[in-house]
Amino acid sequence: MMDNEAGTPALSPGPSTGTPPGAGASQTLSEQIFERMGELSPAERKVARALLASYPSAGLASAAALAKVAGTSSPTVLRLVSRLGIGSYPDFQERLREEITSHMNSPVSRTERARPSMDGGGLLAHAVSDRIALLDSVPESVPPSEFDRAVAVLAARPKHVAISGGYFTRYLAMLLASQLDQAIANVDYIAEPLSHDIGKYLQLSIGSVAVIFDIRRYELTSSLAAQTAKAQGATVIVLTDQGLSPAVDHADIVLPVTVNGVPFDSMVGLVALIEALVEGVLAASGDRGIDRMKQWEESVRIARAFRVLNPLETDVATGTPVTPTDLKEEST
Repeated sequence: MMDNEAGTPALSPGPSTGTPPGAGASQTLSEQIFERMGELSPAERKVARALLASYPSAGLASAAALAKVAGTSSPTVLRLVSRLGIGSYPDFQERLREEITSHMNSPVSRTERARPSMDGGGLLAHAVSDRIALLDSVPESVPPSEFDRAVAVLAARPKHVAISGGYFTRYLAMLLASQLDQAIANVDYIAEPLSHDIGKYLQLSIGSVAVIFDIRRYELTSSLAAQTAKAQGATVIVLTDQGLSPAVDHADIVLPVTVNGVPFDSMVGLVALIEALVEGVLAASGDRGIDRMKQWEESVRIARAFRVLNPLETDVATGTPVTPTDLKEEST
């Protein structure tokens, strides 16, 4: 059987019990979808992402409405439901309603709803605790198969890697570009992808990668940048929040992270994801990555040595010039 939208073979569904092979009966539908993300066709992954982004409410809408949100078709929605081992879409919705009822009536949920607000004296501890929870949620929100694909694509010696972000996420894009540049070649941070730096996107092609950050208050520039990169033949990776940026419509790989924070969205989950990506790429690059890091470190050492030996350096305490000889003697 073929997926009509993606042209890829459709895998056989799980057993009729609604539980995929190897999954425990206590798993929620969202957990089952998350675990099987790597098995899905590209079209089915769009439906899965839409479901997980607004779970469980997205699944309570009609199949046609869910398909519209996901940018696919009703048959694709039904194929995903079938893959979960559920006989029909109404049965799928009934499972969702049972999950909601069970969750709302659980002792944990009742306790959390009744928890008193934190007073000012415990604000720091409360803020740190919230961000630790965001870090803990990263492995639960980023499908392992999508993360592994992102690492593999970046470690496969791409022709060019263009990294861009939005109003706040540009700083995350700069961080990723700076760290990734130490592990692989041809990495560029793109400050203005659809303005002064449009040429960097137009030079992308098959074998290139575009990494785009975009979180809520989604920016049109990010979506257009993803569309441009895709049109050039590049593999598009989008790092976004749980609501999913419109840029995911043009993405090959989507890495969603929870960013809930007060008063602003928190970036701690995205920073952890960035560091995990760089770590994964370096490990996958093997000796080639280590050699590049050595070359990078040697270059930095040369630059620092030049700066230290600059004859214009002065002693902070006395204001007198410090010669290279003085610095050399001091270092010994």
